[in-house]
Amino acid sequence: LGVAVFAAVTARWIAPDPSAVDLSATLAGPSPAHWLGADQQGRDVYARLVHGAQPSLLIPLVVVSISTVAGALLGLAAGWRRGLVDTLISRALDLTLALPGVLLALVIAARTGPGVVGPAVAIAIWLTPAMGRVVRTATVGELTRPYVAAYRLHGWRAPRIALTGVLPNLAGLILARAAIDIGRAIIALGSLSFLGVGVVPPAADWGAMVNDGRDALLQGVLLPTVAPSLALLAALVAVGVLGDRLGAHLEGRAGSS
Repeated sequence: LGVAVFAAVTARWIAPDPSAVDLSATLAGPSPAHWLGADQQGRDVYARLVHGAQPSLLIPLVVVSISTVAGALLGLAAGWRRGLVDTLISRALDLTLALPGVLLALVIAARTGPGVVGPAVAIAIWLTPAMGRVVRTATVGELTRPYVAAYRLHGWRAPRIALTGVLPNLAGLILARAAIDIGRAIIALGSLSFLGVGVVPPAADWGAMVNDGRDALLQGVLLPTVAPSLALLAALVAVGVLGDRLGAHLEGRAGSS
């Protein structure tokens, strides 16, 4: 995962122009000129794979950052306030959770036009409820712990206790959930790019590369499709392992305490 993020950040220095066309190399195999061959339009697959890491990984990171902050604050408010506030926030989260993320993104993209902003906003909205529900449940449990009562005895107001006392104690849980959400965002945004929604051609994106390489696949040329597919798979597995490790670490700390 670190290698993929490094490639996304340094793509302009370690790979050539992903939009450059070399018609003499159309569907060519790996060579010193084209390390992973070329696609049906004569574009370098390696260059597009490296540059495609930017929207395929960095945009999901931004999306999950937004959904994590929004979900954590909503869950914290619902778990702390309880009563009517909890009911209203929980029902709103449940309603949003029932919406299919890809379908919501397609609807928003139809309104906003080409580009990644509409799909990114839709996926952020779609991911927020899961984070909110996790934080809300954890907050209810935290309120029964002695340190919360101690803060109250010292005269701390509720917002200060929630933000500086409860929220830091939930950081491990939030990070573990965010790692899972990154995987969900990667596959959702990749699916949208495969469907032609999101990154505007000729910009590179792993999901769009899988779609673009279908014709090459039918002609027996595998790399234009297989390379981005393996990149997506590797990213998903890496993020999944990261989420599992964080979750196991969190459970271990809870058990020892």
